[in-house]
Amino acid sequence: MTQKQLFSQDSDVDQTLLADVLVIGGGPAGTWSAWSAANAGAKVVLVDKGYCGTSGCAAASGNGVWYVPPEQDSREAAMASREALGGFLSSREWMQRVLDQTYANVNQLADWGYPFPVDEEGRPYRRSLQGPEYMRLMRSQVKRVGVKILDHSPALQLLVDAEGAVAGATGVNRQTGKKWIVRSHSVIIATGGCAFLSKALGCNVLTGDGYLMAAEAGADMSGMEFSNAYGIAPAFSSVTKTLFYNWATFIYEDGTPIPGAGSQKGRSVIAETLLTQPVYAIIDKASAEMRVTMRLSQPNFFLPFDRAGIDPFTQRFPVTLRLEGTVRGTGGIRITDYTCATSVRGLYAAGDAATRELICGGFTGGGSHNAAWALSSGYWAGQSAATYSRDLGVQANQRRVEAVGSVGFTSVSQKQIHSEEIIKATQAEVFPYNRNYFRNEKGLIESLQRLHFLWHKIRNSEVADNSNIVRTREAAAMVATARWMYSSALERKETRGMHKHLDYPQQDGNQQHHLISGGLDQVWVKAAPIQEVKPKELVTV
Repeated sequence: MTQKQLFSQDSDVDQTLLADVLVIGGGPAGTWSAWSAANAGAKVVLVDKGYCGTSGCAAASGNGVWYVPPEQDSREAAMASREALGGFLSSREWMQRVLDQTYANVNQLADWGYPFPVDEEGRPYRRSLQGPEYMRLMRSQVKRVGVKILDHSPALQLLVDAEGAVAGATGVNRQTGKKWIVRSHSVIIATGGCAFLSKALGCNVLTGDGYLMAAEAGADMSGMEFSNAYGIAPAFSSVTKTLFYNWATFIYEDGTPIPGAGSQKGRSVIAETLLTQPVYAIIDKASAEMRVTMRLSQPNFFLPFDRAGIDPFTQRFPVTLRLEGTVRGTGGIRITDYTCATSVRGLYAAGDAATRELICGGFTGGGSHNAAWALSSGYWAGQSAATYSRDLGVQANQRRVEAVGSVGFTSVSQKQIHSEEIIKATQAEVFPYNRNYFRNEKGLIESLQRLHFLWHKIRNSEVADNSNIVRTREAAAMVATARWMYSSALERKETRGMHKHLDYPQQDGNQQHHLISGGLDQVWVKAAPIQEVKPKELVTV
């Protein structure tokens, strides 16, 4: 069965929708994109692999936000604090724009009724958001402005017109198996990052799907070498919220402290220790008052401990590091200007699906900058996609279109894909600390050889049946993501940001540039100078 027979013709699908803007992804970036586009007058459809408002890492827990009042000293300190940590690859202009837009959007949340806490003097505290309340509010606001939501409906392929401009997408409903197609003037990829099904909190739907679809349409990536983020978690839990480990002591099995181990600057010590023996933690540096506050601010952090009958403040517990990949990394789809456009006409990217190098350089973490980038880039992408759609004209949805991306849809052999085997083999290359956290040239080359083999294996096989197509596309996306990651890491022959290269342990001033990557059957990487992205169209707050 060919690609066109499956999805590229409207007669082959169960549901066909027309829209000005299609948003793929229902997390913070996706919902802000949808709201912004609809608020600008566009007809919007949002599709989510899960249930918009509950799926994704933001919905699962509390999120810090890079919310800084417009005071010169405060803003200056906020921008300067991450520049060195990120290897001086960020842009002050983009930082300032994100700070401005985040301040406006978080205040908008307050106007919509988000229950921000107040301090003892009655002043609102707006530097964090509780994921369930935040995303529940965003879903209601998106619906209020008329956005049509398709839940449990992952996109599988982008549609392009004869000139290569993106013109919609196809997908399937996971619960019914029915196929859908959305013909649209423009598309926003807001599918989040890729955590390789590592069981990290809220990351079970984040498998790099948007990267794969964007690359199949011709888009490229940026900063994919900065994609080896690991989160601390109890060994018996998926909860990778790391803030409270700032008050932890990390110890060997015999109870003695591990020299240099810590949540922020000492995480590599934890990883190195875990290569040979277990690591334990006890959050014994928190005062009695802090312990009460911690439980109130992030109750889900304590659920695994309560279930296991462990008091993390007085009893030790085993910890591990779970790969969060590009979710807490900074790599993603390259955007070309202030509109959050990609290198493909009609295609925009927002949130963790897009590179965060512009504000973080080569290092970030959970929440904070990523959360600010999600709501800011989502707002800009939605507004810009609406403007692009309006300029394209009402007849744009009558274009002749074709689905791009054939992995899982076409076959040059009769070999069937075993998706779970592909996934496990990919995880074997990206999970180990001595292969991904601590990198060296020999290990990267060996992993890439195996990953290239996996790509050609999945590329030249056919899916067993349509019920397995979603998993097959997830497997392909993870392999593709890992290849861009390691190809970029091999090219950056230095240590910068979160990229730790054991063969080149120092930062090299001659490599203060971005690395752009792309390609599917043949992966390529090239250096790009750091320069301010030219404003194609300035978006005001």
